[in-house]
Amino acid sequence: MADVTAAMVKELRERTGAGMMECKKALVEANGDMETAEDIIAKSGHKKAAKSASRTAAEGRIVIASNPQNAAVVEINCETDFVARDENFVQFAQQIAEKVLATGIVDADKLLEASMDGKTIEDARKNLITRLGENIQIRRMKVMNAQTSQRIGQYVHNSRIGTLVLVEGGDDALAKDLAMHVAAMKPQFVSQDEVPAKTIAKEKEIMMERAKQSGKPENILEKIVEGQLQKHLNEHCLIGQPFFKDPDQTVTQLLKSKNAKVLQMIRFEVGEGIEVIKKSFEEEVAQARGSNS
Repeated sequence: MADVTAAMVKELRERTGAGMMECKKALVEANGDMETAEDIIAKSGHKKAAKSASRTAAEGRIVIASNPQNAAVVEINCETDFVARDENFVQFAQQIAEKVLATGIVDADKLLEASMDGKTIEDARKNLITRLGENIQIRRMKVMNAQTSQRIGQYVHNSRIGTLVLVEGGDDALAKDLAMHVAAMKPQFVSQDEVPAKTIAKEKEIMMERAKQSGKPENILEKIVEGQLQKHLNEHCLIGQPFFKDPDQTVTQLLKSKNAKVLQMIRFEVGEGIEVIKKSFEEEVAQARGSNS
């Protein structure tokens, strides 16, 4: 059996990113052959990736990469906020955002096939799973492009919320303020023009039913409901909301004062829409036993 030295373990760790004990074990199994040991680590990573895939990854980071005319926002998920702060995870997330910005790829499956640092992104993801021991997923990504007369405001809050806002006119300070506003106030649409007619009709139907139950005269119900509906739409549309830095003016009024217009917005928040199934301690122990058997 070959003598496995600390230098060999160190070299394998640098090549694969795997833990020290896992590298030593792989070298012993490979009888000191570095290439074979690297293959063993890679296969182990694939097994870990497959095993971890069933676990919910609802933590993670929102990352933005940008240049003067383009920006990309990406959500990368893991299982715990501890791993979300790990420097290897942080670096991986930033690399993915830069790759999306450079290629314009916004389909997760296609992105996994792309190359990065001499390997596919899928292999890099599996290597990271081997190193950190958690399910890691590249969940979603979007790209925003600006024309000459446009600018992109961007904002990331605690790595958990990321926003991009495409603005025609105005200045960089306004674009940044609008990106911060979208992060804080969570509008669902830029304007009422974006709200699906079916959604408006359903909301109006609900409001009308409530208004009828209030006992108010029939001849004023339509006016009451129209007022309620307008208020509801303003609450959910960016340009109808009070500006978060100055609630005495709406975003519409702010834009008018700056001779500007919002064309598009993107808002990502870590884990939104992911169903997290909470298990009892007994269920977790039973699952652990099953996975180790």
